Amino acid sequence: MRHGFIFNPTFVALAGNKVKVFSGIFEVSTGGEVDSVNITNQITETVRRSNVESGIANVLCLHTTCGLYINEDESRLKQDVQKTLGRLVPKGGGYGHDSIDDNAHAHLRTILLSSTLTLPVSGGRPVLGTWQKVFCAEFDGPRARTIRVQVLGE
Repeated sequence: MRHGFIFNPTFVALAGNKVKVFSGIFEVSTGGEVDSVNITNQITETVRRSNVESGIANVLCLHTTCGLYINEDESRLKQDVQKTLGRLVPKGGGYGHDSIDDNAHAHLRTILLSSTLTLPVSGGRPVLGTWQKVFCAEFDGPRARTIRVQVLGE
């Protein structure tokens, strides 16, 4: 897994305070056609590098067949998530897009999750519950996926 960070601090005046804006990018290698990869540590590292103590972190998966979600990192639960999405949007379900790429199911599953999420930042760390982790959900792999994190705050 390759990690690259873009350090591009920008300061924006907001109600008399200066707000930092920091962008970081990292790559995630997925292990199969369908996969869920815990990316919490990479997001936490990006927030740490931003030097933002209080603010928000916007996380974006730069792909249309790969989504993001928050849940517990338990192997059977991750399988349940993938199986449920597979039942809701089966591969080979007669979708029009399949005549182009044969991956409409991957696009549709991503729409059900999302390509973005926002986390509060407090104490220089993303705020997550005790069992919460952030996952990159692959639906058309294996592939190298790019995740961008933009941190705003002070």
